Amino acid sequence: MESKYLGKIVREPVTELDSFEAPEGVSQVTMTSDELTSSCPITGQPDLYTVSIEYVPNALCIESKSLKLFLWGFADKAMFAEKIAAVICDRVVADIAPKRCKVVTVQKPRGGITIESVAEFPKAEA
Repeated sequence: MESKYLGKIVREPVTELDSFEAPEGVSQVTMTSDELTSSCPITGQPDLYTVSIEYVPNALCIESKSLKLFLWGFADKAMFAEKIAAVICDRVVADIAPKRCKVVTVQKPRGGITIESVAEFPKAEA
């Protein structure tokens, strides 16, 4: 399985995640970054986030460089915190088809308010 981005020069964000074959015996993977940025769709002010992606691999794992390049793409987007968590979760599910996935975004305080959003697959039943 050849990497789309690893070992290559990439000068712009990507819209899909690269993957590699999940090693035998790996039961869960958690990837965390505090470099996620976006902007408020109402005010245009910058929003800074920590994101945690926890998944149970099926056949594939996320390659970390592609995740960094994918997250970079949010810097030019205006989205509410809740939407970002959902978009990231949907992308992980589309690209690696995990058994389970949970994405948590924590927006750094702005106006004294911190927002934590959770998106899960399979979707939690109400």
